[in-house]
Amino acid sequence: MNKKLPGLLGDHSMTLRTDPRTDPRMLEGLAAVKLDVPDDMPSVSLEAPMEQLYEHVAGVENFFQIVNRRLFSGLAPVERVVSRVQKISGLDGNEITLFIHQPENMEGPLPCIYHTHGGGMVILSATGDNFVHWRSDLAASGLVVVGVEFRNGAGDLGNHPFPAGLNDCAAGLNWVFDNREQLNISNIVLSGESGGANLAISTTLKAKQEGWLDRIDGVYAQCPYVYGSYSNPSPRLVSLFENNGYMFDLNAISLLAKFYDPNSENSTNPLAWPYHATQDELIGLPPHVISLNELDPLRDEGAVFHQNLQKAGVSSICKTINGTCHAGDLIFKKYIPDIYMSVIQDVCNFANSFGKNK
Repeated sequence: MNKKLPGLLGDHSMTLRTDPRTDPRMLEGLAAVKLDVPDDMPSVSLEAPMEQLYEHVAGVENFFQIVNRRLFSGLAPVERVVSRVQKISGLDGNEITLFIHQPENMEGPLPCIYHTHGGGMVILSATGDNFVHWRSDLAASGLVVVGVEFRNGAGDLGNHPFPAGLNDCAAGLNWVFDNREQLNISNIVLSGESGGANLAISTTLKAKQEGWLDRIDGVYAQCPYVYGSYSNPSPRLVSLFENNGYMFDLNAISLLAKFYDPNSENSTNPLAWPYHATQDELIGLPPHVISLNELDPLRDEGAVFHQNLQKAGVSSICKTINGTCHAGDLIFKKYIPDIYMSVIQDVCNFANSFGKNK
């Protein structure tokens, strides 16, 4: 073993607590919610009965719901933002809830961020404290923000495997476009983190396939969860090994993938796992920003996807936020507020870089 290599490549016992790259301020936040070292939650075999797997993931969802509440407890409410709820019909006859945030006394039209929340397309809700706070901070920066409550592969909003969640994201996006005058918006940028980044990208790919790509002006994807083949990972994706166990491990993300696509029938379908999109499928997509975290197991799949976009002639900017774990720039506002607010501003600047969508 070469000890000069980063993370677990140089030291199999490395953790976020001991990795010298970890931002010490973020480490304080990690320790506060016991994520600075691998968790004590027993792992489960991917071959276990599905009932056992669903029970396990329910516990994982509950754990992260508690973590997110703790990380955002005590923060002052975001000021000068108003919000409302909109119910719409989904493509499958289901009801979809949209959460609309906008600046108080707004003078528009303003750019719109259509936000698809994280959770591996399988767990968590748009009502989570972290997601509500994120949307409100974006709105306070001068944007209209619409968060979509899509069906999950498991957990409280499950069990709805692919393509249920994607269909909901597409339906919500089309409602936003059709009601853009009422919402007083100038353009639409899709944005999400982790599984939400997957859905932001896959909604864009779906739009191209179905002929409504002109409704989307850009995509801002944060720590994208887009590869899918985690039970047999490619050695090209070094970060899966380098940072394995940093907040989650390969077994955990393989489990989420199993809920999203239970029979692995869509393992290379780019609408399920955008990493596998061909050059022809990527050509003509709108500009992207791919934001990565240095200490994230998923870092390199996002970097490869960025490279694939560029090879297809798509404008794509890739940024890596050093010292941060998976979504660390989004969930540790208390501890690294400068990084958190710089990302808010970057999303805002990207959304404002587009003209009015006709």
